[in-house]
Parts: sequence; C-alpha cells; structure tokens
Amino acid sequence: MRNLLGEKLEFDWKVVTITVVSTLVLIIGYYHKLTINRGLDQTILYFIIPMLLILLIFRENPREYGFSLGDWKAGITITLIAILLIAPVLWFVGRGGAMQSYYEKQVSGLPWNTCIDLFGWEFLFRGWVLFGYARKFGPEALWLQAVPFALMHISKPEVETLSTIFGGFAFGWVAYRTRSFLYPFLIHWFVASFTILVAAGVLG
Repeated sequence: MRNLLGEKLEFDWKVVTITVVSTLVLIIGYYHKLTINRGLDQTILYFIIPMLLILLIFRENPREYGFSLGDWKAGITITLIAILLIAPVLWFVGRGGAMQSYYEKQVSGLPWNTCIDLFGWEFLFRGWVLFGYARKFGPEALWLQAVPFALMHISKPEVETLSTIFGGFAFGWVAYRTRSFLYPFLIHWFVASFTILVAAGVLG
C-alpha cells in the first residue's frame, strides 16, 4: 500500500491486530450481551479473545503481555500506597452528586461483581494493548492505551470521565513499572468497590 506521495506504507501486523481487535471487542461489549452476566461478557471479550490471539496467532508467551506477577515487591508497595492516597479522594467525591446517583444502586454483589467486571478490562488495556504497543512505541504506549480507556467512560459521571485519561496513564505506568497488569487491576478493583460502598452510604 502507498500513500498520496507514492511512498510505501508498511504496518506492524501485530500492532494492527491489537488496534483493530481491541476496538471491535469494546464496541461489541457496548452494544451486545453475549451472556446474562456483564462480567462474563467482559471476560470473554477482553481477556479470553486477546489471550487466544496471543497464544494461537502471535504464538507468544502471555508473560510478554503482563500476564505474570512481574516485580511483585514493587507491585505490592505501589498498590498499597495508591490505595492509601486514593481512598480519601474517593470518599469525598463519592458522597454526593452524580457519583452517588450513578453508583449507589450497584452495591449488590460486591466485591465479586467488580472483580469479574474489571479483570478482563484491565488485561485488555494494561496487558494486551499496553505491552503490545510498547514494543513499537515505547513509553508513548502509556498515553496511547489511556485514550480508549477514557472514551469508554463517557456514559459515566463527568468528573470521573474527565479524570480517566490521567487515571488510565497512571494504571498504565503501574503495569509498565511492574511488568504486570495485576497491580493496576487490584487498584482499579479497590477504586470501583470503595466508590460504590461510599455512594451507597455503607462507609458513611
């Protein structure tokens, strides 16, 4: 393929695959229900499909995409510090307005619902997309994976959506630093569960 200047265009087929497939599974997950459980849908679309592509098409070790404990000492330390810093902010913003209205009715099934919801979600962004892009774009992948992550929050309260480009970058940095998607998953799991508990009045 050539551009308008007649120059040959060359594409990294793995980057193209990651971009196209991740976009499609996000769109399908938004418009369709595959099962009766949203978390199961997200596990299929955001975890199982990318993992099958890694194993069967890319023929690579999932560890290369953050599916490992990575630097677990740094991971645990960063996770605990993040929780301590984020909790007061969540307690403040989750107690009223749009955040409370949106989240207060989601307390049923905690913490397992948020765990199932976010496991595949985090692997898609902070595993498959982040580490797949990092090979081609280096640290720029931290911002690149944060963009679709932020856009997927558009239906949520504005204050949350506005923060997600920075939150997505931060989650990406944790994964990049620890070489694992597990630690941003744990932080995100805490953020979602704690926000719901605050909004529902369980934590005052």
